[in-house]
Amino acid sequence: MRRHRRVTSNLQLGPDQPTPNGGGTTLAPKKDFSHAWRALKHRNFRLYFGGQSISLIGTWMTRIATSWLVYRLTGSALLLGIVGFAGQIPTFIFASFAGVWVDRLNRRHVLVVTQALAMLQSLALAVLTLAKVITIQEIVVLSAFQGLINAFDMPGRQSFMVHMVEDRQDLGNAIAINSSMVNLAQLIGPSIAGIVIAGVGEGYCFLIDGLSYIAVIASLLLMRMPALVIHRQVSSMLSQFKDGWTYVSESAPIRSILYIFALIGLMGWPYMVLMPIFAGKVLKGGPSTLGFLMAAVGIGALASGITLAARRTVVGLDRRIAIGSIALGTGLVLFAASRVLWVSMLLMLATGFGLMQVTTICNTLIQTVVPEEKRGRVMGYYTMAFVGMAPFGSLLAGSLARLVGAPLTLAINGVCCVAGGIWFATLVKSIRAVMHPIFVDLGILSPEVVGILEDQV
Repeated sequence: MRRHRRVTSNLQLGPDQPTPNGGGTTLAPKKDFSHAWRALKHRNFRLYFGGQSISLIGTWMTRIATSWLVYRLTGSALLLGIVGFAGQIPTFIFASFAGVWVDRLNRRHVLVVTQALAMLQSLALAVLTLAKVITIQEIVVLSAFQGLINAFDMPGRQSFMVHMVEDRQDLGNAIAINSSMVNLAQLIGPSIAGIVIAGVGEGYCFLIDGLSYIAVIASLLLMRMPALVIHRQVSSMLSQFKDGWTYVSESAPIRSILYIFALIGLMGWPYMVLMPIFAGKVLKGGPSTLGFLMAAVGIGALASGITLAARRTVVGLDRRIAIGSIALGTGLVLFAASRVLWVSMLLMLATGFGLMQVTTICNTLIQTVVPEEKRGRVMGYYTMAFVGMAPFGSLLAGSLARLVGAPLTLAINGVCCVAGGIWFATLVKSIRAVMHPIFVDLGILSPEVVGILEDQV
């Protein structure tokens, strides 16, 4: 594996990182938790945090409104799966190629364009819905357009993160805060959506979402960025694409992380497609019930993000991928058996917690070790592994729910997530053997500590 440049660091050992004296003791943690939001000291990241917080609330409103609109118009689990498939399959097809473009272009410019296009997509949904002329075919087409936008937006956004946080040591904290922001929006957005849908209809959710993109576009334009040098590429895009694939396929840690990430995208994340059925048929509720369930997911995910933001180091995160996968799968299995709203909400808390542990940690570890010149391409595969696998999961979930029912479908998905977590747990020791020397090169870990950590699994 490519060796990384050594970076001088004064990073303190965290409460779960042994001291290098071999005695097994740990440094006492600081009494305050100011380190939990240290990435916000960077002006550009603060701007992004503010703008994206507003925009993501609108995004979650649109997700809930789209699912409910499809369910109201058709009452079909299969069509819920088809719409989910249409909204995500472009990401699977184009994300890896989009990653090559991201490595060749100014990433801030890419994001401004993708956010502007996403705003137009939401406003188009709003106009058609408010005019009461929208059809399922138009929902599918507009969802596919959003998926195409996401194929470029997600690798660009993930790759741009490192430019908003000048100190590499704060990158993991920025990713955790970003995940907390996503899940705070997941808590607020569905709750507002449930009220808006019940009061005035889905169209106003789409309108609010469209207007919310103004905030994130403004935050991107207000950033003061150092002049980013975009090197003229001598090699062709195809050559760069092959180079990125070779790097990902030959890096055992990144390859293993992407495998578990793809499994969660295929079997874990698609529970979202079935939520309208659980809210309407299983729990005998309406749009407000759907909002409560999604808010519970958001609370669990937010708690997960906060626990990760409070960590001082990325060391030891690999084990939590396995734990998060098992927690996610267990939550889904038990949720499938529940017929009581408050019990279902508690289980959604566990589901949201486990899902966010996996997604945030996978992102953090990949972003930490990947070399800058390959960041866009690797994050393209990252996007393809999770968001790209979700359309197949959505289609599978919708089709299977039509045959055996939504509860049994969700239980099967949960079992697969548990099995994936157990599989990943068997790889932790071999992954650490590769990643710890990289942490040493980056200044995150001292050579003395490596010997102690190598014996821990």
